[in-house]
Amino acid sequence: MTMSKNEDRKTNRYLAIIEQIFLGRYRKGDTEVPFDRDEIVNVARKLRITLPKNLGDLIYTFRYHMALPSSISDKAPAGSSWIIRPAGRSRYVFVATTLTSIVPNSVMTETKIPDATPGLIGMYAQSDEQALLAKLRYNRLIDIFTGITCYSLQSHLRTSIPTIGQLETDEIYIGVDRRGAHYVIPVQAKGGRDQLNIVQIEQDLAMCHEKFVTLICRPVAAQFIDADLIALFAFEPGDNGVSISMEKHYRLVPREQMTPEDIQKYQRRLLDE
Repeated sequence: MTMSKNEDRKTNRYLAIIEQIFLGRYRKGDTEVPFDRDEIVNVARKLRITLPKNLGDLIYTFRYHMALPSSISDKAPAGSSWIIRPAGRSRYVFVATTLTSIVPNSVMTETKIPDATPGLIGMYAQSDEQALLAKLRYNRLIDIFTGITCYSLQSHLRTSIPTIGQLETDEIYIGVDRRGAHYVIPVQAKGGRDQLNIVQIEQDLAMCHEKFVTLICRPVAAQFIDADLIALFAFEPGDNGVSISMEKHYRLVPREQMTPEDIQKYQRRLLDE
C-alpha cells in the first residue's frame, strides 16, 4: 500500500524521534533501555520536529504498525528483537525478547464452523476489531477454542496497573469448565493491518492477577486472516516469558458448505486426541 505524503512525513518524524531516544540511552550489551514520555517532547524540540498531537500515538505505532529502524533492531542480541513495554505511568522500556509479534501460521489447518453471525451484522461488519469481536461472540468461538463455557463480561476494559500504567483489553470473558473451575479470559483482537503484540498479552496477564485474583487467567488473541477466517491463540507464562500454547484457525461458512466429510474428519481428530 502506497503511503500518502502526510503519512510519509509522520513516519519520518516518528522514526527520527524513536531512534534518537533509543540511541541516547543505549549502551553496548543492554537488553533493556528505559525512557519516559517527556523524552519524546525533548527529542522533538532538539530535532526541530513538530510533535504529534497524541504523544501516545508514537508508542502505539511502533508496537502495532511499524518496525523499529535498523539502527535500533541491529542492536538486539542474536535471536531477539526489541519490543516497547510500559513500565509505569508515562514510562516505557525497550526490551530484547525472542517473541515479539504474533503472526498466524500460514500452514495451519482450518476448521469449518457454521456461521451464526446475524445477517444484519454480516452485511455491515468491517474487517476491524469490532467486527472480529462480534463474530467471536455470535459464533461462540472463545468457548469452542478454550473448551470452557464463556460469557462476555465487558468490552474495552480500561484500567491502570501500578507496575504498567494504563492499559486496555478488547474484551473480558468469564468462564466455567466441567469441574466448576472459574476462569477469566482476556481477549485481544486485531483486524486490518494491525498486528498482535506480545506486550498486550503480558499486560492482560498482569491485569488479571491484579483485578481477578481468584480466577484462572487464560489470555486469548484473535486475528482476521481474511473476512471469514479467524486465527485464535492461547498463551501461558513460563520461565522465558509468555509463549503461545495453542493456535487454531476457524473458517466461518454457510451451513450448506459443511459436508459429511468435514464432520467425519473432525470426529477423527477427537479420536486421535
